[in-house]
Amino acid sequence: MKKKNAVLTMILFVAALVGLGYVALVGIGPTKTGSAGNIKQGLDLAGGVSITYQVVGEEDPSDEDMQDTVYKLQKRVEGYSTEAQVYQEGTNRINIEIPGVSDANEILQELGQPGSLYFIAQTDDGGNQNYSITGIDENGKYVYTLNKTIDELLADGSIKLDGTMVASADAAQTTDNSALKQTQYVVELTFTEEGTRAFAEATQRAYERGETIAIYYDGELVSVPTVQTVITGGQAQISGMADVEEARTLASTIRIGGLKLELEEMRSNVVGAQLGSDAIRTSLIAAVIGFIIVCIFMTVVYRLPGFTSALALSIYVVLTLLILNLFNLTLTLPGIAGIILSIGMAVDANVIIFARIREEIGTGKTVNSAIKIGFNKATSAIVDGNVTTFIAALVLVLKGSGTVKGFAQTLMIGIILSMFTSMVVTRLLLSAFYALGAKDEKLYGVSREKKPINFLSKKAVFFAISLVVIIGGFVMLGVNKASTGDILNYSMEFKGGTSTTVTFNEDMSIEELDAEVVPLLEEITGDGYVQTQKVSGTTEVIIKTRTLSVEEREEMSRVLGENFGVEEDNIQSETISATVSNEMKSDAVVAVILATICMLIYIWIRFKDIRFATSAVLALVHDVLVVLAFYAVSKTSIGNTFIACMLTIVGYSINATIVIFDRVRENLKEMPKNTELAEVVNTSITQTLTRSINTSFTTFVMVAALYVLGVTSIREFALPLMVGIVCGAYSSVCITGALWYVMKTKIKGKTAK
Repeated sequence: MKKKNAVLTMILFVAALVGLGYVALVGIGPTKTGSAGNIKQGLDLAGGVSITYQVVGEEDPSDEDMQDTVYKLQKRVEGYSTEAQVYQEGTNRINIEIPGVSDANEILQELGQPGSLYFIAQTDDGGNQNYSITGIDENGKYVYTLNKTIDELLADGSIKLDGTMVASADAAQTTDNSALKQTQYVVELTFTEEGTRAFAEATQRAYERGETIAIYYDGELVSVPTVQTVITGGQAQISGMADVEEARTLASTIRIGGLKLELEEMRSNVVGAQLGSDAIRTSLIAAVIGFIIVCIFMTVVYRLPGFTSALALSIYVVLTLLILNLFNLTLTLPGIAGIILSIGMAVDANVIIFARIREEIGTGKTVNSAIKIGFNKATSAIVDGNVTTFIAALVLVLKGSGTVKGFAQTLMIGIILSMFTSMVVTRLLLSAFYALGAKDEKLYGVSREKKPINFLSKKAVFFAISLVVIIGGFVMLGVNKASTGDILNYSMEFKGGTSTTVTFNEDMSIEELDAEVVPLLEEITGDGYVQTQKVSGTTEVIIKTRTLSVEEREEMSRVLGENFGVEEDNIQSETISATVSNEMKSDAVVAVILATICMLIYIWIRFKDIRFATSAVLALVHDVLVVLAFYAVSKTSIGNTFIACMLTIVGYSINATIVIFDRVRENLKEMPKNTELAEVVNTSITQTLTRSINTSFTTFVMVAALYVLGVTSIREFALPLMVGIVCGAYSSVCITGALWYVMKTKIKGKTAK
């Protein structure tokens, strides 16, 4: 790079950092477009809308029907936010909490009224009319009325499909075939496999008879389209909408109608944040402290390249905030923790590059050549590590639900930005500094070749330590099961609990609730997981805890009465189901299994050896099991953050493993052919040892800052992550290479030396 270009690069970088930073912090215009303050926030940070539905006509619906309805509603509301929560309240009510919105009526209108949806044939098998035209509305459209009850239609087979057979319904616009090419508003339907068969049979029957098929919902016929052809492909189109709003309303009606139970709105509230401003403030302080420590560490250890990485990390943080805003993703406190963690992990690519540059300088290369070669040699490890994790995140987005999907979206953003800032921004800045005169080797550091450490000689000890920890974890799971009935300390998000609505005599802030009310409730429950939410415009507070016994509910009433003067009539308790349903758990398990298989296939293809892929997956499983053992021993609460924690460890583990395997692959090509395999592995681990230590330290620092300054829910996320980081460093250095070596020698029949 020429000096003139270097100056221009620096000017552009400063301008970009200042400009983008201003947009991210302050925003543009009166609406503050692009500001971090406009990022959609979760229930824990900003509150949202809480809507309670009650089952119509059934006081005691079956558990299966309730669970099915909860899951389908969860999938519906994910369109508003992946962090939306749906759970059962009592025996026949369902509660929906959607973060980041404040207009319950708007949500109710867009979501639609949950109820039964049916597709009804015009005539029964005897030729009798199931519905008739009874008038014309103000828009000149026919008004239809059923001639029979729904029970009668079900009995005689006139109902050909119900809402459970509709996979999706979306409003769209098309152009007709007339000379004027007029725009038409339609609803496009996609059916399930069962629905595809049933709809094909229904349309064939209607087409042959020249009849219509009516769509019945919530007590009325919302549409009666004419069947113009037999539809066998599982997709259909309803035309005749007056405008796009009518199409959207009908599409929403059909989507929400795919439920087993008919529901009616019981109440809706705007609820406040679950966490106070102090929790957010301390988390942000932790982020700043951690970021500063990482930048200082990188500058001290890696000198000029380290300072360059600190500048690139600044752009990384700003771009992350802007993209969260751009894609309208929901940010929760664990999400903030995830971003803070990703800052530490983003350092990894820079550490790999800088270590390579130092190695090249150590072999006698000029600084300019070392920079170019260092980036080129580091590319394969960075790309393979990030692509592997990206594949896993993509599978989680496509197959996961709720928190899993939200976490994966944030992870994908972090991966893309990390690669961009490390391989593009850092490279441009480093080249610019060099062109401006920073050419002394002392500014970059020199790495001399180190004598290989014989890690493989201790492989039996390492394997034994890991087995003892993992087996000990399984033993503790059994002990927990015998003593408490559960293998882990599941929070109410996994087990359900008690929701208590308390009407205080005066308004209390979240900070006051956290300081005065929550400690008293924690003494009663013996559990540190107590959530509080204020109902906007009232003195009501919703308190969620683990399931309380009758005696504990009475004790809560007594404590609230004695300390805050709350009368017993102003305390209402209901049992609530888990916000993480069995279906969501199944989705998460399936998504993780598929992600693991995809990672295995990618590593197999890239490294051209199934043993690399198998070793990487085994190391991943090792790290997850060790952290699971920690959860079992420490009895740390298992909530929504547990899923995010485990997924973070999976991504961290696979990255660390691939860095070492990339060096093994390189050394197998470059070292003499007669070099013993054990020496290749030991050399590769030794060469990447500094990277393993430094990356683990920077990531650990970011999480440790959260643990020290964060609130209870953040600490329960941060502590297992710190264990996972230490475990990931241990497994990458002591386990992965040894696993590959054992498989390589055993399968090929070689003798280990």
